Amino acid sequence: MAPEVVRFLVAGGSAAAINWLARILLSLVMPFWASMLVAYGIGMAAGFWLYRTFVFRGASTGPLPRQAAVFVAVNAVGAGVVLGVSAALVAGLAALVPVLPLPAAEALGHGVGIAAGAVSNYFGHQILTFGTRRAPAGIQIL
Repeated sequence: MAPEVVRFLVAGGSAAAINWLARILLSLVMPFWASMLVAYGIGMAAGFWLYRTFVFRGASTGPLPRQAAVFVAVNAVGAGVVLGVSAALVAGLAALVPVLPLPAAEALGHGVGIAAGAVSNYFGHQILTFGTRRAPAGIQIL
């Protein structure tokens, strides 16, 4: 496995853990869907710093405002992936395993949703945000 991928997994795992733990704490004071979106923003801020500093080396020399804007756009797509996968799994688990407590279904669904979002985010950040890999033919980078 390439060193960049390993660094991405460690940094992304750290940001995901921050996201997941923040969601659990925020769920004490707000609805699941709202806590998930706020926690995603917290994890996204941690992820930007970690990816820019430790994963995509050389990215720190790129224009910060552009990288931040593209990072937010890539993560907005990732948020849709996380929300969609999480909601589908929570609904599916509730139907298939009705004895499973809702907080457990939410935790499992959210965890899988974060993993699905991580895959789309890796390629988006590698190609678009930090420009360490050429985009496929026909895709123009900002």
